[in-house]
Order: sequence, then C-alpha cells, then structure tokens
Amino acid sequence: MSGPAEAARVAGEPARDWHTPLQLLLVGAVFGSSFLFMRVAAPEMGAGPLVGVRLVCGSLVLLPFVWQARRQLPWQRWPVVALIGAINAAVPFLLFAWAAQRAPAAVGAICNAMAVLFTALVAFAAFGERIGLRRALALLAGFAGVVVLATAKVSGLALGPAVLAGTAAAFCYGIGMNLVKRRLGDLPPAAAAGATLSVAAVLVLPLALAAWPAQPVSAAAWSSAVALGVLGTGLAFIPYYRLIQRIGAPRAAVVAYLIPVFGALLAWLFLGEPVTVRMLLAGLLILGSVAASQRAR
Repeated sequence: MSGPAEAARVAGEPARDWHTPLQLLLVGAVFGSSFLFMRVAAPEMGAGPLVGVRLVCGSLVLLPFVWQARRQLPWQRWPVVALIGAINAAVPFLLFAWAAQRAPAAVGAICNAMAVLFTALVAFAAFGERIGLRRALALLAGFAGVVVLATAKVSGLALGPAVLAGTAAAFCYGIGMNLVKRRLGDLPPAAAAGATLSVAAVLVLPLALAAWPAQPVSAAAWSSAVALGVLGTGLAFIPYYRLIQRIGAPRAAVVAYLIPVFGALLAWLFLGEPVTVRMLLAGLLILGSVAASQRAR
C-alpha cells in the first residue's frame, strides 16, 4: 500500500527526469566555454598567471558560502580540503591552461571528456562502486564519440603534448570527483567548491606571481580570464558539486561528454575552428550516451 511519501516520490520522478539532464546541459555549456576563454587568455598570460586569476575570481564568488558553512569546516578538515583542491582544481587547471597555449580550444575540451571514464574506473577500482551494464555501455558509447571527435580534428600541429596534458588533467578530475563525494558530501555544494578553490588559489598564487608576464595583457585576455574565473569556475561549480552529491560522481561526470560539443561549437563560432560531419556524428554519440546513462539504474 502506498502512502504520502511514496506518492510524493512518484510525483517527483518526472521532475527529476528532466531536471537532471537540464542541469547537465547547462553545466556542460559553461564548462565548454571555459576552453574558449583559456584559448584566448593563455597565450598572453601564461598557464600560471591565468590559473591564478581564475582561482582567485572563482573563490571570491564562493567565499560567502564557505563562511556560512564554517562550523562544518574545522581546521582538522582542511588538509583533506587542500588535497582535493590540488587534485580537482590546481593541477588540472594548470595542465589545461598549458595545453591551451599549444593546441586549439576543442582539443582541451575533447581531452576533458576522459574524466568520465577515469571517474567510473576510480569509483570501481578504489571504492568498489558498481557501474552496471547499461551505464557501462553508455560510457563506452560516449567515449567512442570522443574518439570520433578527436580524429575529426584537422592536424598540422604537434598535438601530442597538449593531449597528454589534457588526459592527465582528466585523470585528476576522476580522482577528485570521487573524493568530493566521499569526503565533502556533507557540505553544501557551494561551500565545498569554495573551500577547495580557495585552497587551490593559495597553492597556485606563488607560481602565478613568479611567472607574471612582463608585457601588458590585453583587455580581451583579461576579460576572458575573469569570465573563466567568475562564470566557468565560481558559479558553475555550484550546480556541478550539487550533481555529484545528488546522483554520484560517475553519473555527474557524464557532463564531461557535453563539454567537447560546446567547446567545439564555441571554438567554431568565435575562433573559426571547423565543425565537420565527424564532429556532428560525435555529438550525437555523446548526447545519446548522456540520455542513456541518466536512464540507467
């Protein structure tokens, strides 16, 4: 016999069914734009200074949430927060910014999608979390879409080092997203994001100051760096951490499949990178895998 709680659960299922994919789409679009901002700013500012500006701006946006949750953040927790901040922000941000100096924006966005595979594998190997056959097939389909998108890029540049850096950054995300769920899952999402970003900013700031460019930085580069910090780092991490806490790290990481789609689209619109038939096919594979994974139980 169903009671009020069961009725509420059933009534809420349709809302959750459309709400989660919509959140994934929004976060994917914002994170996809981050690679455009990095591609504009990194060649002028360099990786260290760009990431310093990014982390400072992002953490300032979220510091009020950290203050509100200060009772849940005694000093004993900050070593773990620092570890997650390094793994999930400082190191991958530096790697992606370094790659943005050497390869088109779409390349970094494509490599970022590897975080889905790494997150699922870390959850399985280190934490014994079940993937499930249907979700595993969806992950493989999305990964196939990433491969199609990667092979569609017109070569001519030495992309190997940039791809290696992007893949290493995605592996950091795979570890970090699992740690967020298990070690910071009791915190409000905005507080968890703000705490990790603030520590990451402290870690990166000396490097940023030491490598600050001698020549003046253009307004376009500054605007891109600030937008990367405020929008693509500060504000975007709120719904992203909420997704991790609500649906789990492997399913939330599916947002990384959307990032190459938006990264390639925005690069085409603003930087003139071509969108080929193969890229469109990859987009269908990637979006299909997102839909299938959200239906997996």
